[in-house]
Amino acid sequence: MTRCKRWRPRLLHVIGVLMMSQLCSGDALASEPLVVFLVRHAEKVDTSRDSDLSPAGRKRADELGSVLRDVGLNHIHSSDFTRTRDTAAPIAGRLKLEVELYDQTDLPALVERLRLAGGRHLVVGHSTTTPKVVELLGGSASTAIDEAGEFDRLYLVTVGTEGDVHTVLMRYGTPFQRDAVD
Repeated sequence: MTRCKRWRPRLLHVIGVLMMSQLCSGDALASEPLVVFLVRHAEKVDTSRDSDLSPAGRKRADELGSVLRDVGLNHIHSSDFTRTRDTAAPIAGRLKLEVELYDQTDLPALVERLRLAGGRHLVVGHSTTTPKVVELLGGSASTAIDEAGEFDRLYLVTVGTEGDVHTVLMRYGTPFQRDAVD
């Protein structure tokens, strides 16, 4: 059994518990909480401005689709780059959802769209934009993403109906090993 298959049930359990705690917190649910999953695009073939995904990146994008297939996504958002759109494509295809493009230079507008829409979202971004969106939602992004090789972060940010914000940092796919890129 691969390492990924061993931790996937635990990851899905954590996601389910967090989502249920948000749904059940509060006296009366006037509206559902905002639940946002955020990832950096998967591995790319080169450092060009609009690079394709590498074979490892395509594999990671497929894994993201497997990890998030049962979380009840309503919306999928991507910046307008090949690598981000291709990272979102497997889960969008599986769920028959359109990938909604956003302007990575106007992250406050994206966060406003998320808040107005409510529901459950996946946002695919970049090493610099993903932590910023987490923070704009009121969450904690932790440390900076390692530009050279860290592609496995999966943030879960929930904004409850009372405005309480919770952040969970998880990992998916092949784990990042800092020593491997240094």
